Amino acid sequence: MIYPQKIKAKKSDKMINILVSVSMGIALILLLINRLTTPRIPWAALANAGILYTWITVIYSIRKNVNIAGHVLLQTIALSILTIYIDYKLGMKGWSINMAIPIMIMIANITMLVLTIVSYKKYIKYAIYQLMIVLFSMLPVIFVTEHIVQDKTLSMIASGISVLNFVICLILCAKDVKEAIVRKFHI
Repeated sequence: MIYPQKIKAKKSDKMINILVSVSMGIALILLLINRLTTPRIPWAALANAGILYTWITVIYSIRKNVNIAGHVLLQTIALSILTIYIDYKLGMKGWSINMAIPIMIMIANITMLVLTIVSYKKYIKYAIYQLMIVLFSMLPVIFVTEHIVQDKTLSMIASGISVLNFVICLILCAKDVKEAIVRKFHI
């Protein structure tokens, strides 16, 4: 019987530290862009809150050893519905569909990528949720084709990141997925 190799705690902690540093760099770049382009609209604060939320979710999942992928999917859908409701209550300005949902989709995909990198041997547990997130991530494409979205850029970036993330996860874990399929279906 083939048992997965355990990732050493030092190696896992080092990867987390590198990814946290990258996230902090992205947060600072977002603040700089916000200050230079639209200083009256604090959109970088929202994006940085998303980055913080991502790390809280990832660290919680690693420490509690739960299948967080289902929670990521559920939270993405629930928060999308909540932002549409808030936008509707505030006069339906369109920010929920133009900005909030694409940003949440990007955050969900980044969370799934980090989970895959940190605990890639458990990818088979995340695979179905990853696929569902990819399907949910196609909503912005539908919004663009139906002309519901005014600015197509963020929606297309979110969908592109989703597909790219799914491909990267499959490449990183193809051998493990194949072994799991062979083991489960006795092929």
